[in-house]
Amino acid sequence: MKEYFREEYDGYLVTNPVNLLYFTELIGAPDTLGAAIMLIPKNDESTLHIYGVNYEWAKAEAKNCTVEQVKSGEDLTKKLAEQVRRQKVKRLAFDTMNFQTHRRFSEAMKRAERLEEKSEYVWNLRRVKDQDELKAMQKAADLTMVGMQAAHDTIEAGLREIEVAAEIEYAMRTHGSYGLAFETSVASGPRSAYPHGGCGEHKIRKGNAVVVDIGARYRNYCADMTRTFTVGKPSTKQEKIYALVERAQEEAFRKIHEGARAADVDGVARKIIEKAGYSEHFVHGLGHGIGLEVHEQPNLSSVSKDVLKAGNMVTDEPGVYIVGFGGFRIEDTVFVRKGKAKRLTEGLRFLGKK
Repeated sequence: MKEYFREEYDGYLVTNPVNLLYFTELIGAPDTLGAAIMLIPKNDESTLHIYGVNYEWAKAEAKNCTVEQVKSGEDLTKKLAEQVRRQKVKRLAFDTMNFQTHRRFSEAMKRAERLEEKSEYVWNLRRVKDQDELKAMQKAADLTMVGMQAAHDTIEAGLREIEVAAEIEYAMRTHGSYGLAFETSVASGPRSAYPHGGCGEHKIRKGNAVVVDIGARYRNYCADMTRTFTVGKPSTKQEKIYALVERAQEEAFRKIHEGARAADVDGVARKIIEKAGYSEHFVHGLGHGIGLEVHEQPNLSSVSKDVLKAGNMVTDEPGVYIVGFGGFRIEDTVFVRKGKAKRLTEGLRFLGKK
């Protein structure tokens, strides 16, 4: 982080809970750190200020910082302002801050010459995964594939979507998942045409397409995977649309590498789907970055300005959604490299269920 200060700032405030997990390497839900703040001075040790209910946990497990308790009734803004003055931090950047907190800091730090938002400093770090992050995400992907196998083994006519979701989540948890990257989605029949269909009490019927979108979380890191199943032998139209989506995904995957423009990668899949006459049914971008959060930078879409770098982790997920008929999506978590990209999620392609 400190190399990003350049000559402009003497310190950096981290208030975003996910960013706090990133810097401290604490294992837990972001809302656990919802009221904590870290100060990273340019020429001193970082300090995490955290309230008493989570103090002992943070003191025992936080890395890369000292931990100070914020006592009940203590004003965290004034406490931080005092530390800033003590460490002679006059030019301060931060990742995110609401208007009220910004005003309080500005008033408390009257001697500060600068207090500015610079969230890109953190994103420059988070969007490029190191080897430890890659290992955690591969484990999350492995657990996600366990969940997808459970989906395949469970889906049958007559079951409710929520029953299938329960089996998926149980399988991932029992094999080591720390939790879910996002809410499990098992959308069947006409509901499969909704890209974020979720799951409910709708009963799966023979002939349905079933779009399963799941992700495990391991040591805070996420994976994301979608597969489309059919209950019974797929119809000719289902096979045709699925083959189209599969080809679009594969061709886009081949274009994912360091230096590729994200909009161009999206364009590869989009042109294939448009040429087949389904342009209006591909209603979202090709993919998104993923890491500590399921949606991060970079963004793979037609309007994206991002250029891929080695170490980026993205999803590759074209889809065709026809209201009243059904939806078809294939998604993998993909690691960007200088040469050919690497899929972290693999296999289990369009398996018709008897």
